[in-house]
Amino acid sequence: MDRESKVSMTVIRRLPKYYRYLGELLNKGITRISSQELSKLTGFTASQIRQDLNNFGGFGQQGYGYNVEDLHKELGIILGLDKMYNAVIAGAGNLGQAIANYKGFEDAGVKVLSLFDKNPKMIGLKIRDIEIRDVDLLSQFIKDNDVEIGIITTPKDNAQEVADIYARSGIKGIWNFAPADLIVPDDIVVENVHLNESLFTLSYFLKNHPSFDTES
Repeated sequence: MDRESKVSMTVIRRLPKYYRYLGELLNKGITRISSQELSKLTGFTASQIRQDLNNFGGFGQQGYGYNVEDLHKELGIILGLDKMYNAVIAGAGNLGQAIANYKGFEDAGVKVLSLFDKNPKMIGLKIRDIEIRDVDLLSQFIKDNDVEIGIITTPKDNAQEVADIYARSGIKGIWNFAPADLIVPDDIVVENVHLNESLFTLSYFLKNHPSFDTES
């Protein structure tokens, strides 16, 4: 949708939080909620919530608020959760295995088909019935199984090489956990999860928060 293509990244990054809280409300049997009530849950202002949702159409009714089930469903569609995406993981170390073990991916529309590694001792092992294959088979596996998402959990030095394989093989989106800035074609979406950078940010706030003044 052309309208959605103009939505800022800041707004897009708030949508998963709305979706999560609406899911929790559904589980509690709550059928409707106002923007003011949603504001108390999410920490965003009621005005901000209304503006965010208005980017995608009118979901609320004045005097009624939002139908929780309908809004949850619509946000799921906007986030692409009504589709199933095949994914692979390059790097079958501890992090790769932890991601493969996470059962919540299928709820998010992502099915991990296989892990890949260059360590011969890992080849043939299974993580939650997901087989670890030789990385030399990665490109052909992607093409044969209509894989759209490539996950990178390799060391930094191998990340770009994997990204190149993904790009050549038709991957549309990369979820990158390696501490490396990848160079990929413009038509490939990259979402970086740099754990060290997140930890460094936490460390900064701990150091500079008045309650954690190490000088006193």
